[in-house]
Amino acid sequence: MRYALTVCLSILSASILLAQPGPLERLLAGELARMPAKAGIYVKHLTTGEEAAVGADERFNSASVIKIPVMVMAYQMADKGTLDLNARVTIGKADRRGGSGVLRYHDLGLQPTVRDVIMQMIITSDNTATDIAIARVGGVAAVNQWLGANRYPDLKLNFTILDVFRNRYDLVDRDARTLSAEDVYALGSGDLAYGTSPHARLDAILAGMRKPENQEVSNKRTNEDPRYWLGEITPRGVGRMLEAIERGNLASSKSTGEMKAAFRRQQSGSRRLPHFIDVPVGHKTGDFPPVVANDVGVIYARSGPVVVSLLLNAIREPYGEAEDRMGEVARVIVEYFDGARR
Repeated sequence: MRYALTVCLSILSASILLAQPGPLERLLAGELARMPAKAGIYVKHLTTGEEAAVGADERFNSASVIKIPVMVMAYQMADKGTLDLNARVTIGKADRRGGSGVLRYHDLGLQPTVRDVIMQMIITSDNTATDIAIARVGGVAAVNQWLGANRYPDLKLNFTILDVFRNRYDLVDRDARTLSAEDVYALGSGDLAYGTSPHARLDAILAGMRKPENQEVSNKRTNEDPRYWLGEITPRGVGRMLEAIERGNLASSKSTGEMKAAFRRQQSGSRRLPHFIDVPVGHKTGDFPPVVANDVGVIYARSGPVVVSLLLNAIREPYGEAEDRMGEVARVIVEYFDGARR
């Protein structure tokens, strides 16, 4: 009896010790507690295996971070010979999307390769490129089927970019689902002549969306309602995918190299993970100002690569200040693993 009791106490003591947060986790918990936002983070040093997580299994509005699995799926298909990355795509009038990206500023009829499209989806978070890429891999349902088959149950693509933008307008137009792709782009760009609906309808929608009360409702949806999100993710779920990409476990060596190069060529988020550190970063941002600012990627610390998945939703401070806080967190992580540099 005494032996059994001793064993039970030993097991209980070990469990308590394992449950205690480590020093990095305590540091990160303190940093996130000061953020006026819903915040979550997952960190893993890929050389030592040390992990830290705060709110890492909570679901967040992904914004554009959910574009990462679309890229991975495309490269897997290319490796299998079911998607030609060298094929040309002709961008027509109905393909343009508002928001981030550069392809919408080019003349209609531009013919980038599928590889170009995927690259722009990552490095400029191009929304025109994103919907083309989603279509090329089979659509939203196909992406989610792929995520399930590859054991990423905590990552989900909810809509295309077109539907995310179109869904916003049901605040002021009960028939928003009937808006054409051209209408949605016209509303987002302010070029109402681009649309196919009467100008009076589009003018009324714009006027309605500008009302402070509707802006408040729109932000509330962005914070709380997945029916208006591009996707849903957890910090740990994204971190697991980033680790698999970095280790070359999801695609061929060539495809893995191209994906990692895309992360390293990131054109946005300079005030986030890379802001206050002097080591390379490969990352992907997710934005829905003024309330969502995400950044996930690999920091190539001197001690080895570190996966970082940092998500901020429901931000309650100036957007730039929230981004700076993300940079401060990255500095804490690098100094923890590499030591503070004088």
